[in-house]
Amino acid sequence: MRPTVHDIADTAGVSLATVDRVLNDRPGVRGVTKAKVEAAIISLGYVRDVAAANLAKSRVYPLVFILPEGDNPFMRGLEAEVRRAGLHSAAERTRLSVATVPAFDAGALVKAIDVAIMENVSGIAAVVVDAPEVSAAIVRAHAAGIPFVTLVSDLANSGRDHFVGVDNIAAGRTAGSLMGRFLGERPGTVAVLAGSMRVRDHRERLDGFRAAIAAMPVARTVLPVLEGQDDPDLSFSLISDCLAANPTLAGIYNLGAGNRGLIQALSAKGRADLCVIAHELTVETRAALETGLVDAVLNQDAGHEVRSAIRVLRAKADGLPVIAAQERIRLDIFIKDNLPAGPDEDEQPGAAGN
Repeated sequence: MRPTVHDIADTAGVSLATVDRVLNDRPGVRGVTKAKVEAAIISLGYVRDVAAANLAKSRVYPLVFILPEGDNPFMRGLEAEVRRAGLHSAAERTRLSVATVPAFDAGALVKAIDVAIMENVSGIAAVVVDAPEVSAAIVRAHAAGIPFVTLVSDLANSGRDHFVGVDNIAAGRTAGSLMGRFLGERPGTVAVLAGSMRVRDHRERLDGFRAAIAAMPVARTVLPVLEGQDDPDLSFSLISDCLAANPTLAGIYNLGAGNRGLIQALSAKGRADLCVIAHELTVETRAALETGLVDAVLNQDAGHEVRSAIRVLRAKADGLPVIAAQERIRLDIFIKDNLPAGPDEDEQPGAAGN
């Protein structure tokens, strides 16, 4: 049986009027009380049924996801999750579509946003590039009354309605802490592979990583960032050259989507001795964890992110509050010993970054 507002009131120990005020984001509720109601909503799995009301009004929500194209398993995983959600969206009167643009191309992203605005969609979710013209396009979407969600990489000062993704500074700190603990007192430098410093998630991960490394007992030099543009061939070349040029290299942190090229370079050079931290559990990173080429993988759930973006855009379109705790994206840490079972290796694809 689906939980009701009465269940929320009973669980939180408040009145129905208080639950109604929280659900409708109205004033007059103390912060502590609001937190208790939101905690009850999460624990009960309550989902407000606005679909029935909108069904009666024959309302349809056209939502567009704008994603980078190319050989990035995580982005392809996001695209697959959007299309999967689209198969079941008719019952909720939601129409989902995907537009792809070249990775890290601010101009192409802006054009895709403007097309969505002209099509008068009900909401836009996009993996954004940190550029003034992108922020201006988000302002245009707002002026047209279209909610905008940033996905994976944030633009906090752009006027976007909500960010769906992990805390990227915390992710970088986690990677740095793992690197420091795994290396212990072993000396040596550390390399960082990224996609592009034009995206905020990569910069934030780098900041968190450097801060954690600097706080470790053993002083280490973090080498200049290698920007692989999420391209496997370029990442392979950059890592191969780095291995040859840095005989004292002790570890590599891949904060972007160059896992395939990174792993190929490590395998070709037989460098299972390095401490390697990467993002997103894919076929490649799973195999590398099992063989010891990669020590740990930080993973975010593409399916959760897509579902969260849809919920947020629907709520914004209806003028309903977003329950932040429900939309928080968890960061999982996988090592060889706690790998989850993957259905025919076709699990949640990944490779973070733009």
